[in-house]
Amino acid sequence: MQNTQDMISRLNRSGSRLSKSHRRIADYIAQHYDKAVFMTAARLGETVGVSESTVVRFAVAMGYDGYPELQDSLRELVRHRLTTTQRFEMISDISEDNVLSTVLKADMQNIRSTIEDVDEGAFREAVRVISGAKTLYILGLRSAAPLAEFAGYYLHYIFDDVRVVAAGSTDVFEAVSRIGAGDVLIGISFPRYSSRTIEAMTFSRSRNAQVIGITDGPMSPLHDAADICLSVRTDMASFVDSMAAPMSMINALIVALGLKNKEILAERFKQLEELWDAYSVYMNESK
Repeated sequence: MQNTQDMISRLNRSGSRLSKSHRRIADYIAQHYDKAVFMTAARLGETVGVSESTVVRFAVAMGYDGYPELQDSLRELVRHRLTTTQRFEMISDISEDNVLSTVLKADMQNIRSTIEDVDEGAFREAVRVISGAKTLYILGLRSAAPLAEFAGYYLHYIFDDVRVVAAGSTDVFEAVSRIGAGDVLIGISFPRYSSRTIEAMTFSRSRNAQVIGITDGPMSPLHDAADICLSVRTDMASFVDSMAAPMSMINALIVALGLKNKEILAERFKQLEELWDAYSVYMNESK
């Protein structure tokens, strides 16, 4: 796949060697990449006034194997460039009558794509590293905060020392200031990436802690800041990130860690059930 970092500049420079029809496609993509990324070849052709086959030939002329590969490059580019305002403007392309099915199908596609691209070796290594942690830090800021809280809630049942670092009164660096060798930090962030998350991950590695990233792919800045990176898809034609695949990845981690530590977890749940029953923490359906 072509390097996405210079894609827009290549499109802008391509006019002198492209046909008139191809130049119209290049101009549209360069100016409206946030919309073009979600268009089929037929829809893009209709928008700029050319045929679907012309769009496919344009993709080949730009050095791609076909339109799907050009669209993949656009998708990678869009993750890094879209502002929240641009994301909000994109929802105008979704029919109000089709919002439910559009969003659910996008979530399903993100999970499918994650399954197809998942690095199972990295997943198994993450499970091994987390299982050996002295202290486990889970860092998620802004839109990733609910994911960190969810992971922390369940991992607390498995491990003795789990610390969730999310938005709150404590400064991020104060929260991880004692991290060191033997500890593990899980950093979670998606476009637009939290600079504090990346800085805290880099700091943690400098203190010889193991760092695991959960993010949207190898182009993410979290990838270089982590020892192990778990990639999930979060594409959504809206200002809202699709967190279906990240949540599924975290669910899988929790289940795998529970199985790896099942004897400890079984004993802990036995003790907790006695406490929950004694203090009526949950409704008793038998009463």
